[in-house]
Amino acid sequence: MAAPVSLGAVKVGYPASLGRIAVGRLRRRFCNLGSSTPSGWTSMAEVPDVARAGGLSCQGNRSYPFDDSLGVARRSAGRELISSGGGILVGRKSKATPLMAAAGGVVSGVVAEASAPRCIVLDIEGTTTPISFVFDVLFPYARDNVGRHLSATFETPETRDDIELLRSQVEVDLGNGVPGAVQIPSNEAGKEEVIAALVTNVEAMIKADRKITSLKQLQGHIWRTGFFSDEIEAIVFEDVPKALQKWHSSGIKVYIYSSGSRLAQRLIFGNTNYGDLRKYLSGFFDTIVGNKRETRSYVEISEFLGVDKPSDILFVTDVYQEATAAKSAGLEVVISIRPGNGPLPEDHGFKTVSSFLEI
Repeated sequence: MAAPVSLGAVKVGYPASLGRIAVGRLRRRFCNLGSSTPSGWTSMAEVPDVARAGGLSCQGNRSYPFDDSLGVARRSAGRELISSGGGILVGRKSKATPLMAAAGGVVSGVVAEASAPRCIVLDIEGTTTPISFVFDVLFPYARDNVGRHLSATFETPETRDDIELLRSQVEVDLGNGVPGAVQIPSNEAGKEEVIAALVTNVEAMIKADRKITSLKQLQGHIWRTGFFSDEIEAIVFEDVPKALQKWHSSGIKVYIYSSGSRLAQRLIFGNTNYGDLRKYLSGFFDTIVGNKRETRSYVEISEFLGVDKPSDILFVTDVYQEATAAKSAGLEVVISIRPGNGPLPEDHGFKTVSSFLEI
């Protein structure tokens, strides 16, 4: 990390690992010294006086645009800018409380820790949320209401799509001899016969806790009814909203990766015992990106997030096999220890936390 240079009222710094080309790119995109606003720039903020660091310069007491694609977040005009992506921060040195540039940037003359992640990816079950909520509330609600849901929505395009996805999965299951799989008749057999077969298959899938897209998609649609009718309220651990707010304020982007559908994830974090937490989240990943126990899934997530290196991502989970897969993809990994979680191998080799506030 290069030391920040202070000139006047401003300090600017950038990671020493940035090459000449990267610095030039940041200079062109971060500091526009003209009076016009080029296309692609989305916000404005005031940066007073003069500051230079390794060829990256901002001059004058003007308004300089900054670009969301660089991950630069506006805190307050004329006070400080924090980069959650490029590691660049510009702020008044009179700011009493140091703020962290999440990608190893510089904050009011304080160098952010090199280990600070650019992104955090969280599991849900056993990590943000008690396992008991999933098994004692969500799964029973879906199981008990699958017939009613299918009957009420049978002719809708959404449910038609759910049924066809389940048909395809059941055909594969029958070919593989999966216990509990039964043939789903064609629609010509009648609505009631089709629904009865679907219910039998879905109940068997839920009982086996299968992590398959066809089941998770249908469950999300069923849970939506429960959340919207206030029959369900999601539970998150007490430290979760505090940590999400802290990370968000620090410019760290937080994502969810769960075997539950993206719809289900949004429903859970939008309807918690601590209110709507989605404002702290930047996105959601489900089994469409891949199985959570496969290394390739985490490679896909790293490529999607566009980090410089996989270790810029911290993955938090309670499952040893998921932790191993993420580590093999180059991610930093922490295992969550929560009440009701399963045991870990004695020599698992991962750092553990019992609260997000330890991260």
